[in-house]
Amino acid sequence: MTEKEGARSGALRDAEWLRRQFTDPRTVEPVHDDGSLSGRNLRPAAVLVPVVAREQALTVLLTRRTDHLHHHPGQISFPGGRVEETDVSAVMTALRETEEEIGLDPDRIELLGELPEYRTGTGFRITPVVGLVHPPFDLTLDSFEVAEAFEVPLSHFLDPGRHQKHRAEYQGRMREYYAMPYGEYFIWGATAGILVSLYRFLGEGR
Repeated sequence: MTEKEGARSGALRDAEWLRRQFTDPRTVEPVHDDGSLSGRNLRPAAVLVPVVAREQALTVLLTRRTDHLHHHPGQISFPGGRVEETDVSAVMTALRETEEEIGLDPDRIELLGELPEYRTGTGFRITPVVGLVHPPFDLTLDSFEVAEAFEVPLSHFLDPGRHQKHRAEYQGRMREYYAMPYGEYFIWGATAGILVSLYRFLGEGR
């Protein structure tokens, strides 16, 4: 693809383009953690994959967890968490957790659909809920859980050249995981895996 063609392709990736992708039924090969568990013992969770409809280009809103947390300190993540008994759906979990963690008003979120379930090696099955976020909006971060929120151009994650695979030893065995570094941010693990799933869903790998 030439630079001119790439620019033209990128220009077409706007809010309407994203909506169309979710009105076209498709089957996507799921992405899971290497070494993820299977079966009925996995705990249900949900995250919001917030795609912000900026005038210049679509971006993805991410958070960095605070360094003192017991689970995944300092990691880059989507807003979300485990499904509570009072949650009637994964969508409700994703929206509730997003409002609690970063203060994003659900009224600013246009729900588009869900990506394939993502299973983790830590015993969760995560439903990624994709939402189109309409500016303007204000964020109020939960300072205990969230150190910062930031945006990354969607085009960064749709470039397969940015998709890295790393290997590390975990609990006595070597495991592979995806990573998509962006500037000072090392985006990896479940967050990167869900972004690969989004890449596949949007048909960028075809």
